[in-house]
Amino acid sequence: MTYEIVIPVIVSFAISALLGPIVIPFLRRLKVGQTERKELESHLKKNGTPTMGGLMILASIIITSVFYVKDYPKIVPILFMTVGFGVIGFLDDYLKVVLRRSDGLLAWQKMLCQIVVTTVFAVYMGCYSDVPLTMLIPFSGGKYLDLGWGAFPVLYLAVIGTVNGTNFTDGLDGLASSVTIMVATFFSVVAIGTNAGIAPITCAVVGALLGFLLFNVYPASVFMGDTGSLALGGFVVSAAYMMQMPLFIVIVGLIYLVEVLSVIIQVTYFKKTGGKRIFRMAPIHHHFELGGWSETRVVAVFSITTAILCMIALLGL
Repeated sequence: MTYEIVIPVIVSFAISALLGPIVIPFLRRLKVGQTERKELESHLKKNGTPTMGGLMILASIIITSVFYVKDYPKIVPILFMTVGFGVIGFLDDYLKVVLRRSDGLLAWQKMLCQIVVTTVFAVYMGCYSDVPLTMLIPFSGGKYLDLGWGAFPVLYLAVIGTVNGTNFTDGLDGLASSVTIMVATFFSVVAIGTNAGIAPITCAVVGALLGFLLFNVYPASVFMGDTGSLALGGFVVSAAYMMQMPLFIVIVGLIYLVEVLSVIIQVTYFKKTGGKRIFRMAPIHHHFELGGWSETRVVAVFSITTAILCMIALLGL
């Protein structure tokens, strides 16, 4: 049990914490700084803060997981999704902050890359994995939803939605890190309790994020960038699928869902009404900021909300 749970947390935490003093000055020398939106005056002081810190998270997860791949083969698809989406995020960050291409990957390029990674995962789950695509229904007493071939479009929707929801959540110091720690802890508890065979990587994510938070809490000295946020989204959705629990993402990942929906609603309403807005700013965490909440308060409330949702989800098993 110690080998499966405690050691991955400690090792990935140590790697992440040790990488901070190495990676952050390196990123600063490369001048890969974040550019903040002018509407957020309180954020302007963050201009130039190094981004792409998700490399620390990815390195911690990969190095820790390598030691467990032989004995825990089910972590391979999760590692693939985490790294696959992390690479997409890295390309986007690299184009934006290193090559100074303001848009990074174009919308269609990013979506195409996400579809490719998702397709590899879908083919694996459908053809090679011994984990069926039936989904455990929360609060059903152990009943599963079998959509047949309909499970594949749902998988694409779940992956793309979760990954981009996690990406939108990364907008305040420590927000995406804190929320995802709660979600990863939830999946770790379930993985341990059900002997799902993926606990080493879920625990490694917890440790990596705890180490990253040492440098990412307010005032952050580094941001994870799309490199980190897309990777975490890939982790969350693939871990859920490897335990037949994608429906639980709606509960434990409600913050991700609300963040992405706030952007969709805002953009749609803006276009339909010729410039009117529902929220002060989207994603919704900025709405609360412009309403007078401090960054730390938003992060605390969103993290506590996720912790409560995770406990509710445990009751729904």
